[in-house]
Formats: sequence, structure tokens, C-alpha cells
Amino acid sequence: MAEQTASGYIQHHLQNLTFGHLPDGSWGFAHDAAAAKEMGFWAFHVDTLGWSVALGLIFILIFRMAAKKATSGQPGALQNFVEVLVEFVDGSVKDSFHGRSPVIAPLALTIFAWVFLMNAVDLIPVDWIPALAVKVSGNEHTFFRAVSTTDPNATLGMALSVFALIIFYSIKVKGIGGFIGELTLHPFGSKNIFVQALLIPVNFLLEFVTLIAKPISLALRLFGNMYAGELVFILIAVMFGSGLLWLSGLGVVLQWAWAVFHILIITLQAFIFMMLTIVYLSMAHEDNH
Repeated sequence: MAEQTASGYIQHHLQNLTFGHLPDGSWGFAHDAAAAKEMGFWAFHVDTLGWSVALGLIFILIFRMAAKKATSGQPGALQNFVEVLVEFVDGSVKDSFHGRSPVIAPLALTIFAWVFLMNAVDLIPVDWIPALAVKVSGNEHTFFRAVSTTDPNATLGMALSVFALIIFYSIKVKGIGGFIGELTLHPFGSKNIFVQALLIPVNFLLEFVTLIAKPISLALRLFGNMYAGELVFILIAVMFGSGLLWLSGLGVVLQWAWAVFHILIITLQAFIFMMLTIVYLSMAHEDNH
């Protein structure tokens, strides 16, 4: 029974608040994982969307506040923090991006700050936000996940946005012919036109897989690391409900230890997503052939 309770607790914390088309033809919230699955493609993870938008607005408001209060005299703590972050991102762009574009640095800053904020929600105790959602809704069975980056829909959405920019700049810089040539004439080439024609399918297969792997790797790397981190927090929380004093005490130690280590993870994952975006867009701006 305890095992089933623990299993139900874990499943509850890993289920999104899903809104979609119900079997009776109406629109509403799913009451369990099976109902959410039946909603199909046109189902919305309200918690993921809500937290993503809210944290994006927080990022905008913080930086807007810092910009409005910016001074050439003695800067405040907020201005110092923002300037350090901007200089860090700007230095990363200068080191990794070899083209010329006014979009890349602001994009990189937005990605790093936004992903970091979404990741940082994972440091809030796992029961606090779901418990608040239950109180607000008045339904004890309400599902609510606060860490948007543990939802593959969110990470894949961001990755596909980056992928769209990769395609756009590849065509803009190289032209449609150059972009198609990049996919079909490399990495294998031959001066013999007939041999080159035979190599086109092989080249296209290799280059197309490489191209498609970019958004998939971006999305799954962030999702996998954050999902694993969230799951560890949930498993530690299960220890508190075991009823054993020594296990609860061990849970306290593990909770703090994992939280400290997780600070590095959430920062590193935001940095990796930003750096890969910069590198991929730098490759899209290269016109060497």
C-alpha cells in the first residue's frame, strides 16, 4: 500500500494540468493521465504555458527596471548584476559567433535568462506550488507542474524556434541554391559529375540527419537533465512521507545537498542551450562554398 501511495504521489507530481477536448465533445481539464492522453495533439499544458509566459515577463520587467534606473555614476546592485550578465553573454557571442548580426546577442541573452528562470523554479520544494494550486482551485486532485523545462513540449518548442532561425539565416546568407548544395554536395565530393550525382543521396542523408539532430539535441538535452533533477527531488520528498525518522532525516540532508548541486545544473543547462544556439546560428551564417 505504501508503495502504491508513493507511486501515486510521483505520478501526480509528474502530470501536467492539461486542457483540451473531452470525450463528450466539450473542452475542459483532464482529471487523470489517461484523459490527458485521449485529448490528442490539441491539448494544452496550462501550467507549462502559464509559467513560461510569467517568467518571461519577469525577465523583461527586471531588465526594463535596470535599464530605466541605469546611471553612469555609482550603479546599484541590480544594474551591476545586469551589466555582468550582459557582458558575459556578449563575450560568449563574440567568441563563438563569426558572422555579423544584431539579433544574436539579444537572442542569446533572452535564452540564457529565460531558461535559467524556468530551471530555477525546480529549487522550490516540490509540494509548495502544487499545494497552492489545490487551494486555489478547490480540487484536491488538481495537477500542476511548475518547472516548464521538464515538459518536452516547452523545450521542443524553443528548439524548433531556434531551428527556424537556422533555416532562415542559412537561406538568407547562402541562398536557396547554396543551402541545397550544402545538403547535397557535402561531405563527399568528386570532380566527376556522374560520381557526384551518385553521391547526392548519400550526402543528403548524412547532412539532413545532422540538420534535424540540432533541434532534437537542444530539446532533449535540456528536458532530460531537468526532468531527472525534478524526479530526484520528488523521490527525496517521498522519503519524508515514509514514517521512518531516520529516513526523513536522511531526506533533509539529501534535499539540501541536491539543491546546492542543482544550482550548478540549472545554470549549466541554460548556458549550454545558449551556446549551442550561438554555434548553430554561426554555422548558418558561414558561406565558405
